[in-house]
Amino acid sequence: MPVTALDHHATGYSLGHAYWLARASELAYQNEDAVQRQAREWGFDRVRHHRTTFQPPFPLQDTQAYTMAGDSMIITAFRGTQPVEIRDWLSDITTPPWPGPGEKGYVHYGFAEALQSVFPAVKEALSEFRDNEQTVWFTGHSLGGALAMLAGSRLYFEDPKLLADGIYTFGQPRTCDRELAAAHNSAFTDRMYRFVNNNDVVTQVPPEPVFHHVEAIRYIDSGGRIHESMPLLGNLADRTKGRTADVFAPAGDGIRDHFINNYVAALEGNLS
Repeated sequence: MPVTALDHHATGYSLGHAYWLARASELAYQNEDAVQRQAREWGFDRVRHHRTTFQPPFPLQDTQAYTMAGDSMIITAFRGTQPVEIRDWLSDITTPPWPGPGEKGYVHYGFAEALQSVFPAVKEALSEFRDNEQTVWFTGHSLGGALAMLAGSRLYFEDPKLLADGIYTFGQPRTCDRELAAAHNSAFTDRMYRFVNNNDVVTQVPPEPVFHHVEAIRYIDSGGRIHESMPLLGNLADRTKGRTADVFAPAGDGIRDHFINNYVAALEGNLS
């Protein structure tokens, strides 16, 4: 089916909705003026930008996101970061984990602190903008995917009057322990979708068994086809084909597969 305009009345899962949320995640990398212009073109008349800095146990970082609202839909998209920066985030193994939302398990310290720095502003925007029972969607790529998943969990377990109707992430790293992953899976059955593009290296860190992924995967194979599971043999073949000595090497298959434009292109290809 061809790409159609963003459907402000979308509910549940569809490839078309996934495509537009990937576009929203891609837009999070643009400057505020570009976000404002594009949001209006997509039919959202209100936009709030969220940007804060924080000092984790590595150099000063910032969290960026935006919330756009229309009469029927609200989308909050969290900005990601470069794969080499994700590697730096994950290099400090001495940092203690951060307690999970609602005291359920724990999450990676850096991801939790990144969300904490911006979460009050996100909640404020949602409370202000949700004046017509609009659906609420969280999305993000890379680090932004981790923040989108955690933001959904925090609302569900800590402030249920602002529940997210759905969460779509692209190239999300492992974010939490098994306990929180299980609680999130139960809370967001048929509302959480985690897209993985072939050998995307960021989806393979931090390492198991300490950190885990949430379920509801949508796996994009090396031919661009989308599957509702990750076939073991096919995935091994794909990873063997793309493996390099340094999985974070700029020319590596795992880095190329992580770029948000490749997620957008794969989704668009499955709509054509």
